[in-house]
Amino acid sequence: MGGVKRKIAIEKIKKKDSRAVTFSKRRKGLYSKASELCLLSDAEIAIIATPVSSNSNASFYSFGHSSVDSVVAAFLENQRPCDENLGFWWEDESLVKSENLDSMSTIARSESSTVFCKCYRLISIEKSPDDGGFFGFLQVKQSNKIYGSDIPILRLFIKHETDHRLRVHITDAKKQRWEVPYNLLRREQPPKVIGKSRKSPVTVQEISGPELILSFTTNPFSFAVRRRSNGETIFNTSSSDENFGEMVFKDQYLEISTSLPKDASLYGFGENSQANGIKLVPDEPYTLFTEDVSAFKLNTDLYGSHPVYMDLRNVRGKPYAHSVLLLNSNGMDVFYRGDSLTYKVIGGVFDFYFFAGPSPLNVVDKYTSLIGRPAPMPYWSLGFHQCRWGYRNVSVVEDVVDNYQKAKIPLDVIWNDADYMDGYKDFTLDLVNFPHAKLLAFLDRIHKMGMKYVVINDPGIGVNASYGVYQRGMANDVFIKYEGKPFLAQVWPGPVYFPDFLNPKTVSWWGDEIRRFHELVPIDGLWIDMNEVSNFCSGLCKIPEGKQCPSGGEPGVTCCLDCKNITNTRWDDPPYKINATGNKAPLGYKTIPTSAYHFDGVQEYDAHSIYGFSEAIATHKALLGIQGKRPFILSRSTFVGSGQYAAHWTGDNQGTWQSLQISISTMLNFGIFGVPMVGSDICGFFPPTPEELCNRWIEVGAFYPFSRDHADYYAPRKELYQWGTVAESARNALGMRYKLLPFLYTLNYEAHVTGAPIARPLFFSFPDYTECYGLSRQFFLGSSLMISPVLEQGKTQVEALFPPGSWYHIFDMTQVVVSKNGKRVTLPAPLNVVNVHLYQNTILPMQQGGLISKEARTTPFSLVVAFPAGASEGYATGKLFLDDDELPEMKLGNGQSTYIDFYASVGNESVKIWSHVKKGKFALRQGLVIERVIVLGLEGTGQVSEIHLNGSPISNETKRIEVSSKEQKYVVVPENKGESKSFMVELKGLEMLVGNDFNISWKMASTNGAH
Repeated sequence: MGGVKRKIAIEKIKKKDSRAVTFSKRRKGLYSKASELCLLSDAEIAIIATPVSSNSNASFYSFGHSSVDSVVAAFLENQRPCDENLGFWWEDESLVKSENLDSMSTIARSESSTVFCKCYRLISIEKSPDDGGFFGFLQVKQSNKIYGSDIPILRLFIKHETDHRLRVHITDAKKQRWEVPYNLLRREQPPKVIGKSRKSPVTVQEISGPELILSFTTNPFSFAVRRRSNGETIFNTSSSDENFGEMVFKDQYLEISTSLPKDASLYGFGENSQANGIKLVPDEPYTLFTEDVSAFKLNTDLYGSHPVYMDLRNVRGKPYAHSVLLLNSNGMDVFYRGDSLTYKVIGGVFDFYFFAGPSPLNVVDKYTSLIGRPAPMPYWSLGFHQCRWGYRNVSVVEDVVDNYQKAKIPLDVIWNDADYMDGYKDFTLDLVNFPHAKLLAFLDRIHKMGMKYVVINDPGIGVNASYGVYQRGMANDVFIKYEGKPFLAQVWPGPVYFPDFLNPKTVSWWGDEIRRFHELVPIDGLWIDMNEVSNFCSGLCKIPEGKQCPSGGEPGVTCCLDCKNITNTRWDDPPYKINATGNKAPLGYKTIPTSAYHFDGVQEYDAHSIYGFSEAIATHKALLGIQGKRPFILSRSTFVGSGQYAAHWTGDNQGTWQSLQISISTMLNFGIFGVPMVGSDICGFFPPTPEELCNRWIEVGAFYPFSRDHADYYAPRKELYQWGTVAESARNALGMRYKLLPFLYTLNYEAHVTGAPIARPLFFSFPDYTECYGLSRQFFLGSSLMISPVLEQGKTQVEALFPPGSWYHIFDMTQVVVSKNGKRVTLPAPLNVVNVHLYQNTILPMQQGGLISKEARTTPFSLVVAFPAGASEGYATGKLFLDDDELPEMKLGNGQSTYIDFYASVGNESVKIWSHVKKGKFALRQGLVIERVIVLGLEGTGQVSEIHLNGSPISNETKRIEVSSKEQKYVVVPENKGESKSFMVELKGLEMLVGNDFNISWKMASTNGAH
């Protein structure tokens, strides 16, 4: 085979007399003649076809040994030479008759092969009489038993649910199949069709909506979705001249593919850690099945499941984005090859939603309008958080808070990991290390300061007859079962049972336990961890006799139960093996076995990946009922719709430069997933973190939407005050974050109302600038604030991409980068400096900052107005949302909120800034004022005259207004060397009430009359 890379993934055929063969669908010009036979075992041989190109993997064909002569002869006789259309494949279907496949336990296959068949044809389609949709029936055309029997009749439902959302739903026509529960993720249900499927002439050829048009072929069935606006096909399941097969629908194996243009940029499919950045890379594995796998493990299925992707294309110079959701909670592999995408799913239904966009922001807006708008977050949650597993007693926690204050580093929330619990049991308190009275006194002190307290909670309930939570859980029958009994697992407390959050009784019991604990300890939020579900053991277990489990001492993850593997069901050992944990691990490995069951007989096989989602819903309901305040929940496991209830952190990362870099991609992905409140453990969870890295990490983490320092039990202390240089970087970066809190809170409101991510890739603001399509080393907050951090060891400079426009350094607003057509600029970045730039045409509301958000939010406002540098004419806009952040709902018109639009223009030698206030009474009651206005990019001399406020002239005699100006410094020489100078002008001492409309203007002196 001479240097050709070979990827062998052949599984043995049990019966010696099997004449089964598996094959890949033809691939254009990939294979030449068969060049090698090899004996796999006494029962199996393989024929290896040589790829034409060394970039292609060999294709493998395996046969029972008893039929070697006939099969080899058939192989050589049926081989066709490659031409421009045909590759090399099996045509003799007698070799793959279904009866020959029954004898296999698993099918020999290559990793990228498909089940090749012409499986279904459309036999009827008609308009639904009630809801404006269409329903039809598909009949299996050519059945085989690879991965099980084909479902004979499928029901097709198609509906344009909105002007920009199309749904295609395919399921078994005769038997109800598992779907994501409609009571968890609320959406329209396809109508129930009365009567039997029937053949009728198919007269409908396409189903048109305002923007999306669905067309289909009848035999074999395929469908395509295209845009009305530009004719571009966005999804096409037809396999003509492509390297994938037709749709397959079996009980435990569903397969469907779409062709793609090679220049499409794809984003999504999580949760995984993508070393290559946010843009999907062809031939990387994308497996979706929630697992407790540490986030530093690359390209494997992690804590969440989000089967959605965004596709961004530049069509004839104009950007178009759309999104595709396959709403399915079963395990799946997604194969992206650059020119095609294949889903291989082990259950459920095809429930596709297409979101037309056409901008990335439009896409997320339409997506979250279906799955649920992101939860409103309390103001304090946007402050800085400190946590560590290993704060062993109240005194240690008090010391952490005091040290942050001494170091003058902002801190809003102090957290406890499981240290506060009695023996790691949920809803308990270690009264030795966390004496009740001492803890309450500490919480009273920090609450008066405005700080908050959040604790961890794991789903596993310790099996302990004297434990009240366990007793009440057993009495209410709330646990997941296996063979009629609660399923036994092990996590930190030792033997545990897992609550079944699909059971309404569990939701009530869970709420009551949270209420009881809140009466004991007045927590401000809950951190729900280990909810993939994580299990230290695998299989069916029992508590060992005669030994303690766990043995005590330091926490560990070694299984101490007596366990045996469970592989005797089709749920535990499905015919198709997804690439779980990156190595095709059994589905029940270190989690709940997939043959366990939930309320009403729901299989864990189907519901596994929604466990964390269902727990978040129950926890949100509980906190809302107890406190009557806006809940704060942080969840490790997430699913489609989780953002409606919880924030997310990216799990157990490492204190490495690579983990720092990956944190940006993961954060940006979760914005696309509809979970905008997201961040990573700053300075890394595992092991020791170098001082330089922790400096750079807080310079990034200070701009995560969710900003928290957290470390492992066995890791050295990593609080930001532990190193002098890190403390300085923290004061600098977090100091700016606290000045930006009103901006971040307004983004929180925007996320809740429209789904817009808080942290965004650059292409969200510049979708027509293709240079930023693959960029993952910079990001935006909102649409206009760009962070360009140092992400490599030993660097004191950073190369940043500046899309076209003027960019002002937020730490030194006299510095400006002018990029006419887009350019890369090398910026100075000493150890304690992070580069953050404000884009032109923006008005940024800021406050004076502080050490706690409660204090920072009462300080006077500044408005930073950014015009294009040196332009004679320009405009800028901004917005601000204020409310009582303890109210459960975040909305305008409840008497406890105010929304302000800011506007500014420059032209004819004058500057105007004004506001339009909606529902201003709340802001007026708070007494908030705008004390300062800073205007960037003004041409002329920087001299100000004829200041008018609300139509009346003002002077220094009647109102103390300080006016100053500075010439701006161009970081690089502008392309237009004749460009006029640019000035920053500041007006201080204005005292304009935020809750009232204002209008301020002044004249600018020009240079020799030139503009």
